[in-house]
Amino acid sequence: MSKKTFYVTTPIYYPSGRLHIGHTYTTVAADAIARFKRFTGYDVRFLTGTDEHGQKIQTVANDKGLSEIEYLDGMIADIKDLWKTMDISYDDFIRTTQSRHKDVVQKIFKTLFDQGDIYKSEYEGWYCTPCESFWTETQLKEGELCPDCSRKVTKAKEEAYFFKLSKYKDRLIKYYEEHSDICYPKSRMNEMLNNFLNDDLQDLCVSRTSFDWGIKVPFDPKHVIYVWIDALSNYITSLGYLTDDESNFNKYWPADVHIVGKEIMRFHSIIWPALLMALDLPLPKKVFGHGWILFSEDKMSKSKGNVVYPEPLIERYGIDSLKYFLLREFTFGQDGNYTNKNFLTRLNSDLANDLGNLVSRTAKMVEKYNDKNLPANKVSGSFHDELKEVALNTHKDVENYMNELDFSNALESIWKLIRRCNKYIDETTPWLLIKDESKKDELDTVLYNLCESIRIAAVLISPIMNETANKIFGHLGITDDKDLLTFDSTKEFGLLKEGTIIEKGQNLFNRLDIEKEIEFLEELFAPKEEDNGEYKEEIVHKEQVTIDDFAKLEFRVGKVLEGKKHPKADKLLVFKIKVGNEERQIVSGISKFYDPKELEGKKVIVVCNLKPVKLRGELSEGMILAAFRSDDSKLELPFVTDIEDGCTVG
Repeated sequence: MSKKTFYVTTPIYYPSGRLHIGHTYTTVAADAIARFKRFTGYDVRFLTGTDEHGQKIQTVANDKGLSEIEYLDGMIADIKDLWKTMDISYDDFIRTTQSRHKDVVQKIFKTLFDQGDIYKSEYEGWYCTPCESFWTETQLKEGELCPDCSRKVTKAKEEAYFFKLSKYKDRLIKYYEEHSDICYPKSRMNEMLNNFLNDDLQDLCVSRTSFDWGIKVPFDPKHVIYVWIDALSNYITSLGYLTDDESNFNKYWPADVHIVGKEIMRFHSIIWPALLMALDLPLPKKVFGHGWILFSEDKMSKSKGNVVYPEPLIERYGIDSLKYFLLREFTFGQDGNYTNKNFLTRLNSDLANDLGNLVSRTAKMVEKYNDKNLPANKVSGSFHDELKEVALNTHKDVENYMNELDFSNALESIWKLIRRCNKYIDETTPWLLIKDESKKDELDTVLYNLCESIRIAAVLISPIMNETANKIFGHLGITDDKDLLTFDSTKEFGLLKEGTIIEKGQNLFNRLDIEKEIEFLEELFAPKEEDNGEYKEEIVHKEQVTIDDFAKLEFRVGKVLEGKKHPKADKLLVFKIKVGNEERQIVSGISKFYDPKELEGKKVIVVCNLKPVKLRGELSEGMILAAFRSDDSKLELPFVTDIEDGCTVG
């Protein structure tokens, strides 16, 4: 008999910068439900990946003097390293630059065009480059600012292809009315209906001509296919839709749940379903829009200097500490506020005090009172029976909550068992029972029931806290008997075998000095703007190099002979630069800060032995050195005055 399938996805992340704790939150949640479904017998497919096209990627890459794919390869390597560090169990990682995606996206676009769902027209509106979004006049914030990121928008007008989104308005409303489970939580459903579907639903711009880093429209290559069709289609291109092998598509589609942040809920619950309707494909069973993790009641933002990154938290406190906090502290679906204090307090109270202390003191008692050997369960009584009842019923609550993506209450159900174990110790007072030989059977029962209850708790936390669960299994002497580690094993009490060797070992979690740790984290995540208004760059040093490594780079003084704007990229300038007895062309992303004509005659520092690369069609034979802020708010070129061009710098 074949297993039931379960297909879960994260959004594909946009790699224009380092991933922060908000991205981690989404991925940890998807990983938790994927692991739990595998744990309960499902054939799971868990997809994540990266959205790699668009103007912003092209601009960032060009500014760094890299080709788009060179820049992306480095970013994707970092993202995969992060997911490896966090033990994320994805089954597939889709990149929208892969041919398996691009080829199918072109087929989808042509199919929609051929059947009349896509048409050519002209678009005019306000465009935000960082968000890659067009906005109407009424949607803008005061001062012509993007309503999403509050950056300056520009007026844009271009020929474009449009998808007939308006054609599917009535079908979408009807579908929502008949499938109330598709959009979660319910507040998101109401938002989609009241704020979008019941308004005038406009046709959607689905191609661009102002940049060329994207998938070409197959029959009109001056257009690139815009994010709505490109990025959203990843959920089916990754399954082999419209290829020679559609076995995975036939097996796993429709998705059981798309897990996304609430800011992209509209794209996934209106645009994506409409595209699927146009393709005559089943709609996803559920789109779950979780809330934001706020930092001191404010949305995390690099420009505000309040971004929390996962790597330093993992390094200092461990993977499972971060996973537990993210899924326990916040109600999935609602906004949650991160503070250093609530993070550290949660680790101390739940992990060090409740769980860690329970495992440590139980194992220590078995070591001390029974020479490390697990005794048999010998007597009954109210305290014993109550603990068993809690232990045997925990799996039901955990399964119900996990299936609703209510991770916080699923973990709370397990912690009720953990707290009940701690209370059981206080009720049965084993440190007194050991003093009375006639109470030996009572003591043995207490020790057995504690170890068995801990086993059940550890098995149930394993989909979320795999590392911690394995450590507990080690304490309990469970090495070869995999039957004790299954979900079904939590439905029975008494599976641990008498005589199993129980060892205290090292503490699972050490108690933290909260004030000291708060001081450490405040310094670690301090905003870059200091009280005196001076900018302080966060220093992240690269890998150390030797003098031989440095000597491989060739720095020389170059004189700017001519400067002009790049014909295809607003942020790029093209320079002719004289370096001694040779001239070379260098493309530089500094138009925001310098007029090219003002630099003519100036002497700059040039990296001369970089491999030449084409940036938006213009050859660049080196790099001009510049000092810049990482938030892109300021850049300055160091100029040379009394040294001739061609002279060495170093």
